[in-house]
Amino acid sequence: MENDNNGMSRRSFVGALGSAAGSMAAFTIVPRHVLGGPGFTAPSDMVNVALVGAASMGMSNARALIAGGQTIAVLVDVDFGLVDRRAAEGAQPRANAGANAGNAARPQAAGLVGNAGTRAPQPDVGAQLLAQYQKAKRYADVRVMLEKEKGIDGVVIATPDHFHAVAANYAMQAGKAVYVQKPLTWSVHESRVLAATAKRTGVVTQMGNQGHSFDGTRQMVEWIRAGVIGPVREVHTWTNRPIWPQGIPRPTLQPLYSPQRGGAGQGAVAAQAQASTASGGAAPSWENTRDVQRNLALVLAAGATAPPPGLNWDLFLGPSPMVPYHPLYHPFNWRGWTDWGMGALGDMGAHLIDQPVYALDLGLPTSVEATSSPWGLDVDASPASFPQAMTVHYEFAARGEMPPVKMSWYDGGLMPPRPDHLPDDLVLDRAGGGIFVGTKGIILYGTYGNNPRLFPDSLTADAARVPQTIKRVTTTHELNWANAIMKKAEPSSDFAYAAKLNEIMLLGIVALRAGQGKKILYDGANMRVTNDADANQYLRREYRTGWSLE
Repeated sequence: MENDNNGMSRRSFVGALGSAAGSMAAFTIVPRHVLGGPGFTAPSDMVNVALVGAASMGMSNARALIAGGQTIAVLVDVDFGLVDRRAAEGAQPRANAGANAGNAARPQAAGLVGNAGTRAPQPDVGAQLLAQYQKAKRYADVRVMLEKEKGIDGVVIATPDHFHAVAANYAMQAGKAVYVQKPLTWSVHESRVLAATAKRTGVVTQMGNQGHSFDGTRQMVEWIRAGVIGPVREVHTWTNRPIWPQGIPRPTLQPLYSPQRGGAGQGAVAAQAQASTASGGAAPSWENTRDVQRNLALVLAAGATAPPPGLNWDLFLGPSPMVPYHPLYHPFNWRGWTDWGMGALGDMGAHLIDQPVYALDLGLPTSVEATSSPWGLDVDASPASFPQAMTVHYEFAARGEMPPVKMSWYDGGLMPPRPDHLPDDLVLDRAGGGIFVGTKGIILYGTYGNNPRLFPDSLTADAARVPQTIKRVTTTHELNWANAIMKKAEPSSDFAYAAKLNEIMLLGIVALRAGQGKKILYDGANMRVTNDADANQYLRREYRTGWSLE
């Protein structure tokens, strides 16, 4: 790995960015492929990419870019042991890879988009990915990478949610195009900052809501704008996620906030947990205790370990508060913890709410209310993990001739009510989907906008007469971004659009944190909750020392 200085100051980093910006016109990027030879790709057809977060979604994004002839030149990650294991696994031949096996449930890993959201096979590039990963320069700190690597064209950011904003802002300030996984940011304020930086710098941007590039999404937009189902006043979206732990307490041996309510005492349960761990015995008895969260926190704490070799936990935390490492947090399960993720709404909202925002030209909501199962709690009674299930109800004002809209979100296995026109024998896909409810009928669609269907069936003939007015994206979402860098395409979901979509999603979390059984009124122009001053604290976060969006 490159020798990077994890302790570099913000002043030195910003100064380095300024020096780099002043000399950007003085160098020319000459990729190694310019020398020609087998597999030659013309320099005008290739971008050099730095991948920040390389083990999971970042690896999926890398596959799509490599399949399109692009180069992963630099890797930034806090756990290269995990990265190398995943890359080695990915290099193994995959059964029926040519038929894109296994991707039906994971469109983000799929290839080209065909008619109505179908996807053409993507070549298996596992061996190429492994080779590029092994050859790429490596860093643990994105700030150091940006200071040293002047020859990259774009940065893909696929870290946990809490790190998106700082990494993207640093990269854009350095003049680099950015592709940021969803949700775009952890907070509403961060979303506004990224939109402003993108506008100021003029770099190419894209959020990883790949359904925006799918034909199914664009076809629905055409149907709705043509009035096939009539004016739309109601939309429902849902997902079966989370598929990671939520609603659980912070692993801790400290007493949780709640007063003793009978049964085994806190001290006794803690002693049982510690004794059980020391002896290798069973978990403490749950008999005669009413507070499951307190006992579960103790049981989880018994599984605490030191960070595995090679994991830089301090850099994983980045701008978020200092929290001791626990194997329950990393990898993947960070999504359910409030310090780092945004729960199921942050994970899947960009793939399900995108379609109504796009088709109905929705602005920011005027009001939001949310309700849920219990939060997983921290020692100070603040939310530590997101609820297992929640619903959010948004209200949007009229837009020109389009009427006001009520949009609802359901997760954790909750489902919307069945609208009129939906056949009684049609079973909704619990994995996720959405329904536009119009005055003449409905559109039912799957996650990512796939497989849009009209009901009643008589509307199909009307839809067939709707002309194609929206340009189709004929590449993967990632390659669309790379082509935009090379000025061969327009980005499908740049920050001018994605930041608004992201803000709508995150306002659902703001409403939930504001309290159950209440509605927040939102002044989008001024980024302010008008009827609950305390709720405004949830629009932003305080960064840990050493991290900044400046």
